[in-house]
Amino acid sequence: MPSFIAVPSYADPAAVSAAPALDVSALDVSALDVSALGPLARYAIDGQVTDLFVNGDAGLWSDAGHGLVREPGWTCPETQVRALAVRLIALGGRHIDEASPCVDVRLADGIRVHAVLPPASSTGTLLSIRLPRAARLSLAALARAGLFGPEEAAAGVVLSLRAAVQRRENVLITGAAGSGKTTLLAALLGEAPSGERLVVIEDVAELRIDHPHVVALESRQANLEGAGRIGLESLLREALRMRPDRLVLGECRGGEIRELLAALNTGHDGGAGTLHANSVRDVPARLEALGALAGMSPEAVARQTVSAIGLVLHLERRDGLRRLAPPARFALVEDRLVTVPTALILPTGSTERTGSTERGAPGAGAAAGGHGRRAAAAPLDAASWDAAPPDAVPRDAMQRDPP
Repeated sequence: MPSFIAVPSYADPAAVSAAPALDVSALDVSALDVSALGPLARYAIDGQVTDLFVNGDAGLWSDAGHGLVREPGWTCPETQVRALAVRLIALGGRHIDEASPCVDVRLADGIRVHAVLPPASSTGTLLSIRLPRAARLSLAALARAGLFGPEEAAAGVVLSLRAAVQRRENVLITGAAGSGKTTLLAALLGEAPSGERLVVIEDVAELRIDHPHVVALESRQANLEGAGRIGLESLLREALRMRPDRLVLGECRGGEIRELLAALNTGHDGGAGTLHANSVRDVPARLEALGALAGMSPEAVARQTVSAIGLVLHLERRDGLRRLAPPARFALVEDRLVTVPTALILPTGSTERTGSTERGAPGAGAAAGGHGRRAAAAPLDAASWDAAPPDAVPRDAMQRDPP
């Protein structure tokens, strides 16, 4: 395969001719297709790079799992950075200008591009590019990477998470931006039986699920005339007419939480979704805030959530390291929603510890013979969070998820 350099019409011919050739033939065939990124492609071919940031004419920064590093070989005037942003957004099927200066699009292979033009940006044209991992990681692969703690403990966590999927537990994965929520969600869904139909709804399609029957729906923003918007809430209603065996919302970020809770409370077991939250203790407040956007009272959100969601998996990221925090479930305390520690339930016959308690011990959460979300519906007193977190995992072992 011949070498290729993406040369947009706005590029400086002298600068392009001076740039080293990009040897595409040396790339792994399983790598992402980054050719659409044009002059940024050479910085994205490294499989460890998860983010690229262009800050006007101030420079380019990359993140390969060890924090942001400035790329000394990148120089690009503001006019060319703006032209690059316009081109990338156009490749995603949208338009960006002063009237719509902030746009988010998805390119080939799930590459996400966010652009901001002046005057919304006071420091020139800004580009934020998220690069997903080409590989579809399984729970076993995440365990080998160390997400679930030491090897002896990780094996039990993997068995427990697989059991939760087989029990059709409704799962909410929480964490900060870049903590690995999308990666863990995709790995969990990959454990669903092959005969099930997964309907996945996302604001920007990024989930890469290793499953033979995945139906993906993606929201659409309004056009320049303000028409044509398709929101997550309407896609959720449409998804219910598609006979999903598992209903998945890539991220809860607005009033669509009402439709999701309603669906999970009407027989749609095995669902999953993600939510941005700083800690597991902050999850109830985040859900109440989203419910308020949909006109729901805190009490309504609490009762719907306790009945609908049986397991909360929170991912932490500290000092560039990722780890799975102790699991939790929802409970009612004086009609308010809280999270309390629980234990991941191991398959019958196992006595390994996978949470704050052993299987079968008091406080283990769901009953062995039924769905954990139903067992969690009884009001409980708030409990202290005393389980030790698992060991840390390097950031470059996992796919980054969207902000």
